[in-house]
Amino acid sequence: MKKLLLTLTALIIMLSGCDEKEVQDKMGVIPQSVIDETINELTEAQGADLKNIIAKGVSQVAALWKNSDGSADDFKNFCVQHFVGNKEDKKILFEKLSTSFESIWGFSNRMSLELMKPLHLDQGPVLPVDMMFGSYSPLAHFYDDFFSNKIAFLTVLNFPFYSLDDKAELANSWDRLDWAYARMGDIFTSRVPGEINQEASRIATESDAYISEYNIVMGNLINDEGEKLFDDNLKLITHWGLRDQLKANYGTEEGLKKQMMIYQVMQRIISQEIPEIVINNDEVQWNPYQNIVYKNGEEVSATPEPNTRYRHLLNNFIVSKEADVYSPSYPTAINRAYDQNLELTREEVEALFINLVSSPILKEVGQLIKSRLGRDLQPFDIWYDGFKARSGISEEKLNNLTKSKYPNAEAFEKDIPRILIKLGYSKDRANYIASKITVEGSRGAGHAWGAQMKSQLSHLRTRIVEGGLNYNGYNIAMHELGHNVEQTISLYDVDYYMLKGVPNTAFTEALAFVFQVRDLDILGMQSQNPDIEHLQALDVFWGSYEIMGVSLVDMYIWQWMYENPNATEKELKEQTIKIAIQVWNDYYAPVFGVKDSPILAIYSHMISYPLYLAAYPLGHLIEFQLEGQIKGKNVSEEIDRAFTTGKIIPQEWMKEAVGEPISNQPMLDAVEKALKHIK
Repeated sequence: MKKLLLTLTALIIMLSGCDEKEVQDKMGVIPQSVIDETINELTEAQGADLKNIIAKGVSQVAALWKNSDGSADDFKNFCVQHFVGNKEDKKILFEKLSTSFESIWGFSNRMSLELMKPLHLDQGPVLPVDMMFGSYSPLAHFYDDFFSNKIAFLTVLNFPFYSLDDKAELANSWDRLDWAYARMGDIFTSRVPGEINQEASRIATESDAYISEYNIVMGNLINDEGEKLFDDNLKLITHWGLRDQLKANYGTEEGLKKQMMIYQVMQRIISQEIPEIVINNDEVQWNPYQNIVYKNGEEVSATPEPNTRYRHLLNNFIVSKEADVYSPSYPTAINRAYDQNLELTREEVEALFINLVSSPILKEVGQLIKSRLGRDLQPFDIWYDGFKARSGISEEKLNNLTKSKYPNAEAFEKDIPRILIKLGYSKDRANYIASKITVEGSRGAGHAWGAQMKSQLSHLRTRIVEGGLNYNGYNIAMHELGHNVEQTISLYDVDYYMLKGVPNTAFTEALAFVFQVRDLDILGMQSQNPDIEHLQALDVFWGSYEIMGVSLVDMYIWQWMYENPNATEKELKEQTIKIAIQVWNDYYAPVFGVKDSPILAIYSHMISYPLYLAAYPLGHLIEFQLEGQIKGKNVSEEIDRAFTTGKIIPQEWMKEAVGEPISNQPMLDAVEKALKHIK
């Protein structure tokens, strides 16, 4: 890892230490007088009705133009020669660009998928050569190449970028083609050098591999009495596996003891007091309470993990920050995560989350959980799972059922048509969607990897243990199947390739949650509880409460890193814990009656998926509103109708899909109703 930091330092020096290269790399070198002259000449030639689009396109090309691209005269000549004013010719240009981008992105996506298989799939030990290939990004030099060959400038000139405010203002007057043109304009808003993109890919891959291999051998944990509480063959990935095991132990024999042990393990990971030797190692035993390691019954010395967790987070920040100067429209990683990727500002997301985690109704829900548990709340009860339909079914029964039904990945893949038919799809439609999805055993917790061109498949990955797909793996597979269905519909069934996908990742998470919550129904174990609708409202609300706090921690950590760009991993660790405790004390301690818990810092997404976490609580809100729209209707028809809308901005998508923007209020209203009913 020292070598990694040296590489980053060398990169920074390389990018900042050469005056000649600085001159060549500096953007926005075209004088305003030349920009104005170019706009005027084009307006005179093309017509005054096109002046606004001409001005936008020419100005944006100028903002991205470097000395290495040519002189001011070259700039002007390029704009005059390549601006397309005729509507029919512009549509032809759009279609040619779309077809070419689909090929480039599709084949590059396939290449990345294949190169990362040794890292993502359970195919044996990861070798150094696997990491080298997996770190390679086929698109690292995409922007370099396409600005160099001027295709990027051609695209920007004719399909300029519209800000989020612009899109919101113009939404009512735009048709589908206007939206597709606007999405074409979102492609080239920055000129991040290929070496930075490649370095970012390498760091992201290493962070993901670190998390994917971060397993705790639960059968080798002992408490102060020397007891082993977990099965010998149980190995759990952090944080997902630990969290899901904690959930599974509500209402079970010795469940509280097991949960307390898992919580202790989590705290050791957060503080980096966990002995490095116990990570993914079945040859030692560990008492996480006393933090003592044993081998063959004898205590052995063990050094703590050397802040590796926070080093990965810091490396992601450093390389992200290097891209800032090349991103005039989104000048920080925070801007890119929220304004660009989510298309919701950080401020409005923060306000939405704080509104919910501050709701006075939370204390009532907390009291309900306390009464159901028959004990005071503990910090790990942010993952209370007792509102789910499965809470009355033993883990053993569920595991036996799913393992017998799905002994391998192929069995789940073959069952996808039946699952979709059970959700309301016709046989033909179910087979069509299923034919676009393949299932594989994951090294990590699981994920969905979508196709980027219409001739390719989406990939569903979930962890398959010895004996088949246990319930946790099946539950994850149902979640990922929701992603795959969205990926298929929003690629194959939208009218323009540039509108493929969804407004942001929260929307695909929403559909994944819609699938996941129906997992027992798909198994033929429908709940007969008359309170099921109210319990589901409470379950989604409590889950949103948990993940919104985690998302606030993630957000505040990145704000702190930008304020302290020279921080060490030790300082970052200390600040992360401080932020997690502060968020806990502000919004959770009043409900739980416990102060100073760092538990919100455990999420692995913070390390391997920087600034992604906000998508989950937004997904829960969207899921809740989708469920309200689906209620009483054919599920499959509503899914198809909503997700063929494609990638327009979030609030407009919501208006078309459910008739209202993203909001906490429908969920809060349902929870208030549920509490009255349950009481």
